[in-house]
Amino acid sequence: MAFAFEKLHVYQRAISFADAICTFSRELPRGYYFLGDQLNRAALSTAANIAEGNGRFTKPDRRNFFGIARGSVQECVPLLELAARQGLLKPDRHAELKANLEEIAKMISGLIKGLESRRT
Repeated sequence: MAFAFEKLHVYQRAISFADAICTFSRELPRGYYFLGDQLNRAALSTAANIAEGNGRFTKPDRRNFFGIARGSVQECVPLLELAARQGLLKPDRHAELKANLEEIAKMISGLIKGLESRRT
């Protein structure tokens, strides 16, 4: 692994989640492109903002990108809910993906709290 963020467990979880969403969205029936597109962008945004935040030099910059990543996690929740309500996502798979999001959100919050407790 060439970049420091690639070693972060939260990044690995986020990119795995984005990969799972890519697979799911390929299976969506015609007429649900909007849902797959938005879900893919939000899922990828989570991992991308963790990576970009980790590459920033100042605490405020890092905090900002980690906050955006956490917001992208939150954005995935109603999209998955809609997919479940439309019968596009089985209840057990919905619960699994939502649990992954909850764990990623907690990990990102930990990154943010870790920034606050660091001295420089």
